[in-house]
Amino acid sequence: MYKTRKLWTPVSTVIRRARPTTCRLTPYSPNSQIQSLPSQLETSSRVPPRYGSHFLANLKISSKTYCSQPAVKIDTTTKRCWNCDAFADGTAPFLYCDFCRSIQPVDFSIDYFQIFGLEKGYEIEVDGLEGKYKDWQKKLHPDLVHSKSEKEREYAAEQSARVIDAYRTLSKPLSRAIYALRLEGVDVDEEQTVSDPELLTEIMEIREAVEEAPDSHTLNQIQSEMKEKLEESSNSFANAYQSRNFDEAVTCIQRMTYYQRASEEITKKL
Repeated sequence: MYKTRKLWTPVSTVIRRARPTTCRLTPYSPNSQIQSLPSQLETSSRVPPRYGSHFLANLKISSKTYCSQPAVKIDTTTKRCWNCDAFADGTAPFLYCDFCRSIQPVDFSIDYFQIFGLEKGYEIEVDGLEGKYKDWQKKLHPDLVHSKSEKEREYAAEQSARVIDAYRTLSKPLSRAIYALRLEGVDVDEEQTVSDPELLTEIMEIREAVEEAPDSHTLNQIQSEMKEKLEESSNSFANAYQSRNFDEAVTCIQRMTYYQRASEEITKKL
């Protein structure tokens, strides 16, 4: 009886022969990139077709081999789930793991615009915020993890609170303007005394008009004026922010602040 001959050598044997024994091959991960394997592996006739079409398709072959470098290089900036160790897909802020459904710790490098999938800027589509906000709360609300570990309950409370703050901040022109400037390194003191004589005079006139208003009809008229002035200041801020004229942007915010406060006072009197 004839003995069966092996027509090919296992890939593991080919790899061992192709490189020094001191170089270890780190386990392959779909999210990692193999940068250095011997070019002989691609051309070797010992690799059978079923490995050549599948295995090599996932490798980036290099003509040089450096055994002082790891065979698999993992991007250390890639985020991974604390619970299941799965990689984030990188297309959305990593607040929640889609694999094991674990809530992640707060990452303060993610700004409010990123939470809602928006480009950083003042002019945004406010109408779409509420839907995205509700989608996040369906995943992050603390009530959903009441039976989980204390650590994850803390993550849920922190993430949920931050999403709420992000929604409230971005949904209003004044708070959104202040936050947009803060991301540019410009802090706005809302309580800073106004030095613009024209604005001071206007503020005093508005206060007097509100205090002396004889009826709700007059108050509603003043309210409409405040809304118009607030919108004008908002447009002025958008132009100043776009042109990176931050001094003018701060002045616009001061005007918006006083118009907003006047509007709130009128609402209390109505």
